[in-house]
Amino acid sequence: MEPYSSPDIPTRAVNLRIREDVRTLIDRAAKAQSKSRSDFMIDAARRAAEDTLLDQTFLRVDEETYQYFLNVLDNPPHNEGFERLMNVKKPWTE
Repeated sequence: MEPYSSPDIPTRAVNLRIREDVRTLIDRAAKAQSKSRSDFMIDAARRAAEDTLLDQTFLRVDEETYQYFLNVLDNPPHNEGFERLMNVKKPWTE
């Protein structure tokens, strides 16, 4: 990942007011990653922004494709591979 400040790319200031305990927490996390507070906060905010936008993906398909999609949802495959997939331990249940 390239640095967030570069002489070739203009930057703008962003001012934040946060509680002292949150600032301390951010400073500890930034230090653990050998980053400045600014770089740590910019990286975290950028990842959150990307995740938010990626979660809002909209796909446009024609009627035939949409009907096929609905049919697959209503009638999932019944084979060994599908059963194995459905029985895999889910990471969020650990």
